[in-house]
Amino acid sequence: MRITDRGHGEEGRERLSLVPETVDDLWHLSHVLEPGDRVEGDTTRRIQRNDDQMRDTGGEREHLFVTLAVETVEFARFANRLRVGGEIVGCSREDQLGQHHTINVEEHDEITVEKRFKPDQLERIEEATEAAENPDVAIATVEEGAAFIHTVEQYGTDEYASFTRPTGKGEYARPRTELFEELGSALVHLDADAIILAGPGFTKRDAREYVAEEFPELDASIRVVDTASVGDRGVHEVLKRGAVEEVQDETRIAKEAALIDDLTERIAEGAKATYGPADVAEAAEFGAVETLLVVDDRLRTERQGDGDWEIDVNDVIESVEQQGGDVVVFSSEFAPGEQLHNLGGIAAILRYRLT
Repeated sequence: MRITDRGHGEEGRERLSLVPETVDDLWHLSHVLEPGDRVEGDTTRRIQRNDDQMRDTGGEREHLFVTLAVETVEFARFANRLRVGGEIVGCSREDQLGQHHTINVEEHDEITVEKRFKPDQLERIEEATEAAENPDVAIATVEEGAAFIHTVEQYGTDEYASFTRPTGKGEYARPRTELFEELGSALVHLDADAIILAGPGFTKRDAREYVAEEFPELDASIRVVDTASVGDRGVHEVLKRGAVEEVQDETRIAKEAALIDDLTERIAEGAKATYGPADVAEAAEFGAVETLLVVDDRLRTERQGDGDWEIDVNDVIESVEQQGGDVVVFSSEFAPGEQLHNLGGIAAILRYRLT
């Protein structure tokens, strides 16, 4: 996600101009936009022509710049787009004011959002922005005498570093551990969340063993994949197999799984944890919440007024954050989110036990 502009709108609302760069960014926006927000962007709309000069052919599409008063938000996963529907309250053609329209937001489309952002919504946007700056996955490809590191960016992959150290026999040959040492040092400096180590033959396995021993902080983040090539071609093989998407999902799942495991263990032991809207709201009121866990789709439902919780979830989140607690929004797409859903969609790890 890129933030291209910040400003202030009407009635105390904040304005952010945003460019979603991945499908994930579109998904994040679907959990930020709500009915009553304002969204501006370029679109096309079928315009009916009923003048004497031209026979009506059912309407022709024209490019327009519109501002919508948001009514509906739908993330169309399989179409890789976000559909934002509502009444046109601003338009480059005044005759379209008051009509209903849907903007289809796709990757790299700029939109401007005007709303009263809640703290966790701004945090979600900031995290998506940081993800564009700091690679969460690095692809290291290695073979005898050569190693390459590529970062997985929002727009594709970039070569971060390459090393050549002739190994084997000959006057200029060096121990292969020198190559592995440089590879490990560069990966530590890069500080990616996950590393895919790929290449042909057994060299990558030897590199894996060396890095795990000499750079133990990297050990848990490395996954080995077989490829026939290294460098750009090796990276292409890794991407084609879907290994990056699997690692990214696993990284998020691992974080959420650790939290849900901690929560369920505490619940089983009768320790510092609670779940369900009423009990979590009470814990927040007493300042006892260390980490608040909430499922994204349930959070959105409650905020839109379609839920059945007898609490104001926004008040709970604000209270937790004001008292130094963390708020983690779980994805409903993964197993930890499903587990949290079964606990009522909201839970809390506590600083101390409530009696």
